[in-house]
Amino acid sequence: MTTPADPAIWPFPAVRVRTGDVELRYLDDELLHDLALVAAAGVHDPATMPFVVPWTRGTPQEVARATLTYHWAARAGLGGQTWSWELAVLHRGHPVGIQALAARDFAVTRTVTSGSWLGSEHQGQGIGTQMRLAVLHLAFDGLGAQVARTSAFADNARSTGVTRRLGYVADGQEVLDREGQPALSLRYRLERAAWDERPPALRPDVQIEGASAVRAFLGG
Repeated sequence: MTTPADPAIWPFPAVRVRTGDVELRYLDDELLHDLALVAAAGVHDPATMPFVVPWTRGTPQEVARATLTYHWAARAGLGGQTWSWELAVLHRGHPVGIQALAARDFAVTRTVTSGSWLGSEHQGQGIGTQMRLAVLHLAFDGLGAQVARTSAFADNARSTGVTRRLGYVADGQEVLDREGQPALSLRYRLERAAWDERPPALRPDVQIEGASAVRAFLGG
C-alpha cells in the first residue's frame, strides 16, 4: 500500500474541487495512466489543432507516452518560480480530461493562466464549463488569485464560447506558429472583481478541500 504524502511536505494530493458531477483531483500516477489512455483515444478532430504544442499528433502509443512525460515534468516543477498544476478531471467518478493552472511569480503577480483538454467522447456534455468554473473557484477563492487569463486559437469556437460565457474579456491577440502555419490566438482576462459579481447562473455549488495548504506552499 502506498503511504499518503505528508501534507506539510506535499499538500497537492489532499485537494478536491467538486461541482455537480465533476471533480478536480490530484493527478497521481494511476489517474495519469488512465488519462494517457483517454488522450490516446482522441482529443480533437485530426483535421484541426487546438494546441500550440501539437502533442496529440502521433500514434496512440506516442500520444499516451507524451501525456505521461509532460505531466511528470509538470509535477516536478510545482512550487518553483514558474509552475503548472495539472489536475485530473473526473466526471461521475471516471477520468475524462485535464484542467491546469499555471503561474509565474504567483506570490507577487497573483495571476494564473488556465488550460485544459477533454477526451473526444466526453465533449459536448457541459463538462468543459463545469471544470473551468471549478478551477476558477480554486484559483480565486482557494489560492487568492486576482487575475485569471486564458487563450485559444480563433477557430476554436468551443473553447472561446466557454471563455466568453464565464465572463472573460478580450485581452489582445497574437499570431502564433501552429504546425508551421500562422494562426491567430485570442487572449482573455478575468478579474477577481468580475468573478465576484458574476450572475447566479455562474454561481454553482463548488466545494474545495485542502486548498489552504497549497496556497501557503505556492506563496499565497
